[in-house]
Amino acid sequence: MDAFYAAPPITRTITACVVVTSLAVYGGIVSSTTILFYLPWIFGSFPPQLWRLITAFWLTKPKLSIVLDPYFLFIYGSQLERESTRFSSTSDFFVYVAFIHVVIVALCGGIFGGLTFLQPLTLAFVYTFAQDNLDRRVSLFVFQIRARYLPYAMLLITFIMESPGAAWEQVTGLLAAHAYEFLTRIWPTVGGGRNYLETPRFVKAWFSDNSPAPRARGYGTAFNAGGRQPVPAAGPASGWSSALSGWGTRGPGRRLGGE
Repeated sequence: MDAFYAAPPITRTITACVVVTSLAVYGGIVSSTTILFYLPWIFGSFPPQLWRLITAFWLTKPKLSIVLDPYFLFIYGSQLERESTRFSSTSDFFVYVAFIHVVIVALCGGIFGGLTFLQPLTLAFVYTFAQDNLDRRVSLFVFQIRARYLPYAMLLITFIMESPGAAWEQVTGLLAAHAYEFLTRIWPTVGGGRNYLETPRFVKAWFSDNSPAPRARGYGTAFNAGGRQPVPAAGPASGWSSALSGWGTRGPGRRLGGE
């Protein structure tokens, strides 16, 4: 429990919701029909079943995925929330996650008819991680690739081992993360536009992260306005392939270690 509460707050909360919800569904305590995203049940009933807009992110695939899906979500989410230079505070990461959620719901749920969104969410985290570590080398099974290619390699494996439809649903996470990248970095920096995704003051107040706090790095200690506690220098990256998290089957998972 100490290790759990020492983890970044947003990532640990999402991971806990994923674990509890998935165990409840596959343990027969809760029916999956009350969790899945299904548009007619959201706005076609009274009262609207709005909770599906959130709970669809909390259900893993069955069997071994119950362990591996939350694990990899936690790994990448923790690395971003703790170490990414694009998030100076917990509230910034919250806005990022909220934006990713909205885009995935619109694309995966509204266009492709997806029922669950955990795999697109994790791929979004992977894509953002890759953008922060473009030339960092990671291992994908027996292959060494640069981190910039990791999201696309995962999509290719999903396409081959699961189905084209599953890959199209998963790619919505990549599109959501790239949209965030464009609106917060590319457009303001290259296009000279405004960043419309700046963290509102009331969100900062929720997380009480208005005081500076040091952040440990491999080359020293940096300070920011996030109010977060010092964190250890970034360790080896780990990775996964959602192609191995099919709804009914999973292949032998492999950890991806950064060098």
